[in-house]
Formats: sequence, structure tokens, C-alpha cells
Amino acid sequence: MKKSELVFIPWPMVGHLVSTVEIAKRLIDQDDRISVTILCIKLWLTPFADEFTKSLVGSETRIKLIDIPEPPSSELLIKTRKDYFYLYAESLVPQVRNTLKHIIMSSQSNSIQVSGLVLDFFCMPMLDVANELGLNSYIFFTCNLGFLSFFLHLPTCHDLIGSEFKDSDPDLILPGFANPVPVRLIPAHLFTKDGYSLMLKLAQRFRETKGILVNSFVELESHDIVESLISDGKTPPLYMIGPVVDLEGLPHPSADQAQQENIMEWLDEQPDSSVLFLCFGSVGCFFGASQLIEIALGLERSGYRFLWCATSQKPFRNVQEEITFPEGFLERTKGRGIVCEWAPQVEVLAHKAVGGFVSHCGWNSILESLWCGVPIATWPIYAEQQLNAFRMVREFGLAVELRLDYKYDRDVVMAEEIEMAVKRLMEGESEVRKKGKEMSKMARNAVAKGGSSFNALGQLIADVVRSM
Repeated sequence: MKKSELVFIPWPMVGHLVSTVEIAKRLIDQDDRISVTILCIKLWLTPFADEFTKSLVGSETRIKLIDIPEPPSSELLIKTRKDYFYLYAESLVPQVRNTLKHIIMSSQSNSIQVSGLVLDFFCMPMLDVANELGLNSYIFFTCNLGFLSFFLHLPTCHDLIGSEFKDSDPDLILPGFANPVPVRLIPAHLFTKDGYSLMLKLAQRFRETKGILVNSFVELESHDIVESLISDGKTPPLYMIGPVVDLEGLPHPSADQAQQENIMEWLDEQPDSSVLFLCFGSVGCFFGASQLIEIALGLERSGYRFLWCATSQKPFRNVQEEITFPEGFLERTKGRGIVCEWAPQVEVLAHKAVGGFVSHCGWNSILESLWCGVPIATWPIYAEQQLNAFRMVREFGLAVELRLDYKYDRDVVMAEEIEMAVKRLMEGESEVRKKGKEMSKMARNAVAKGGSSFNALGQLIADVVRSM
């Protein structure tokens, strides 16, 4: 029996690492011929990534981890260049090349063939290494099919507009979207010359790969969309293999274990579907004092129980700042609500007491909420999250709109708006809640044996092995 090894290169942020390790586990569980090596990029922004990845892999012997050291001056590069991640990935190419050569030689001596390089789309410069070494290359797209559709369509948009986007541009007609997409909902860096140039450079290379693994499932994003995207004869096969979620919910390295236990004990005491959960991702979002006050007032006025993760650390900086709440807020809501720095998101969402989720709409968080059947109120912050929120509200009817076009640097969502959205989200058997429960069953069936995503993963394995 031929043995095949796939080498993954994830971007070293929590959301990317979690989904990479989880799909690696699924691959080796589904086929004994497959083993996986993960190249672990070092990045000063995520000093805990190494420990975190090791904890995810655990004692699994068919997943190997190899470190790629951080090059000199990387911190200066990241602080001074908007296209830092592309340049950073480029700077790692020599080390990745040497590491892959060693992996190939070592595997051959053990009668194993390295049959593919699976890249995070932030690591696209390493596509040249795959071509140089004669390896098939794949993209693991950790976002959804809608955002992939936008990415694939970007070169066509460029042929029409020829430059970065502007707020005055008309709505976009995108493959795979039932509704025109307001241009203000696409990622903010596409409105700057450098950011636009970078994203276009990435998008133009997607079709050079042998296939794209998408962290979604056809019951959510229909098979017809897949067919329409690959019908041009240029787009490589799309493997809808999601939802890829970490159901173990490993704690953040800085988590307070005692606080986590207190949170879960408090949830155990609450009535079913009575608690609102607010969390804004693994990176977090440090809201300014004015926004924190509005959130607190909105929660208090809503009358609902709540669990609110309010971080004091600014994203991408080692800076802690004091969190400011309205005077007497914590005392008035004592027993009805908890404010904490971090909570085990998957474990919380899976708890019977949780009935709603105010989310930044990162794709991993959306998939976790769908898996657990907990409806979302949308509060997107950055990256592709506004597009995710639009898709969940307008395309799927699986979320309540709090905001779709929130801009972190200039918007403040008022207490009245928060209160109203919370009440819509937490009301009894709403249509959004019913749809969410149905989609939860579909998500679980998709990854079960014989399900659509299980079969798509099987097709990927067959294609990888056939190409050896």
C-alpha cells in the first residue's frame, strides 16, 4: 500500500492553526495511507502558537510538527508594512525550501511519498517552492465559499476598475451571491492601493493550484455555486470539507482555569436558552470606553442574562488597558451577568443555557455557532467579517442583524441598537432559531461517514494518491 504525506503550511494565528490541525486529524482518520507534516511558522505576534499547536496535535503520531524559525527584523517588517504577511511569507521561502527538501529525502527513505503542499492563502509565495520541487499544491481556504467567490472574481473586477475600490463604487454582482453586495462590506484593505495590490496578487495565483479545500459544506453553500465557480475551466477542483471545528475547545494559553470553572458552574445554574454570549474572537477586539459603555447599557436594559468576553489587551499589541464600565453596572447586574477576559467558546456555545451569540463573525466562530445551533447577532470587526455577516443575514437567514458594516475606527453602536438586537435574537422560537437548529443537524451529517464533506475529503485523498 502506497503511503502518502501531505505538508501543510498554516498562517500562525489561532483560527488558522486550529482548522489546520483538525483537518489533518480528519485526513489521517479517514485513510491509513495518509500522514501529515505541519510546518510551524514563528511569529512574534503569536508567541503562544507553538505551545498551542502542540496541544492540539497531542499524542497523534501521524502528524509531525517542524518549526520554521522567525527571520531577523520580522517585527520591524510587520510594524512598518501593510503587506507584511506577504513579505514575511516571502522571507521564509529559503527556509521552507530547505525543510521540504529534507522532508522529501527522509520520506523516500521510509517508502513514503510527499504528494502535496497545502498552503494557507496567506502563504502563497511558497507556491513557487512547490513548483520548483515538483509537488502538487493545494490551498486550504479557512474562510467560506462566498469569500472564495469574491477572491476568484477579483481579477475580473480589476479588469473593469483597474484600481483599488472606492466607497462610491456600485454594488458588486458576485458569483454565488443571490443579492448584490454593497461595496462597503468588502475587506477594508481593498480600499488602499497597497492592500488592493496585495490581495489581487494573491487572487491571481489561486488558479495555479491543483485544488482548493474550503472550510464549508454544500448544505450551507449549495453545490450549484461550486459548479458555477469551476465551470470556467480555469478554476481547480473545490473540496467542500467543512465544518472544520475544534470540538475539544482547548483553553487559551493565558486562560484562568479557576475563572473558566466558575463560568461553567454559573451556566449550569441558568435556565435553558436564557444566556446571551458575547465574544469577539481569538484576537479579540478592544473597544474604546464609549463603546464599552454602550454595550454595558444595552445589555443591562435588555433584561437578559449574559456572559461577556471583554478583553483588556489591544489586538496585535502587547498592551493592556483598563476596561471602563458605567458606574454601578457590575453591581446592578451581579448574578445576572458575568464579564470576563476569556471563555471556552465551543464549550459555552454547546451549553444548554446559551440561547444567543453576539459575534464578530469570524468564520470559525460562525461554524461553531452553526454546529451548536445557537443563533448569531452580527457585529463584524475586520477582514472578511462584514461579508460573512451579510451572507449569514441576507443570504442564509441564519443571523440577526446588529450591524453589517461596522467600522472599528469610526463607528459607535448605541445602547438602544444593542438592546433591540439582543431582544430579537433571544426571543422564543424565531425563524432564525429554527433555521439554526436545522442547519446544526446538516453540519453534523455533512462530516459524518457518508456525508457530503466526508465524501469530499475522500475525493481529495483519492486525487492526491492518484497523482503520486
